[in-house]
Order: sequence, then structure tokens, then C-alpha cells
Amino acid sequence: QVQLVESGGGLGQPGGSLRLSCTASGTFFSISIMGWYRQAPGKRRELVALITSGGTTNYADSVKGRFTISRDNAKSTVYLQMNSLKPEDTAVYYCNADRVAIIPKGNEYSYWGQGTQVTVSS
Repeated sequence: QVQLVESGGGLGQPGGSLRLSCTASGTFFSISIMGWYRQAPGKRRELVALITSGGTTNYADSVKGRFTISRDNAKSTVYLQMNSLKPEDTAVYYCNADRVAIIPKGNEYSYWGQGTQVTVSS
């Protein structure tokens, strides 16, 4: 079983910055992809950014140039640096670990964190 624990959410001001962290714990061999999703009230969960174990990244158009995803494979931790925050960034942010192999060449699984609230308001 893999657990994802997120931290760093809270209240940010428009134009300000926040940094989210997510650490995977438990017993596993590898995590191919780690990412951040968000869900605003009344809306569907959407991809914010993801990063592969090799460092390839992908961003939603709405956050390109403002958010930066990074990863420390040794710590099984993914970060999301959010700059130039906008009120529309307000949402619950969820960490995702995808294509998680518990054993080498074994089945792969996907896991979600519990979510952390980000509110952007003056």
C-alpha cells in the first residue's frame, strides 16, 4: 500500500506564491509519474501538472509559465511551486502517483492523496 501525504496549501494572495509538497510512503519499487490535479467547487477534477521519473513535465495551459512541478526521486516527493496566483486557482489540490510498481515488472497502480485546499483571495 502506498500513502501520499500533501502539505503546503492554505491562503494565498493574488499575485502571490504557494508551494505544495507530496511525499509517497509505504512499500513500492518505483513511481513512474507523479502529478497534481485540482477540483474547484462544482467543477470536474482537472490536471494541473505532471512529471515523469525522468523529469519530463506537462502542464495545463491555464498554469503554464506560473506553476512549476519538480520531483525528488530519492525522497519520493513531488513539489508544485505556484507563482502569480489567481483567484481562479482556488481549488482542492490532489497529489497523484501513477504507474506505481510494487515489485519490479509487477502490476502498476495509481494512488491519490487526500487533497489540500488552496484559496487565493485578497
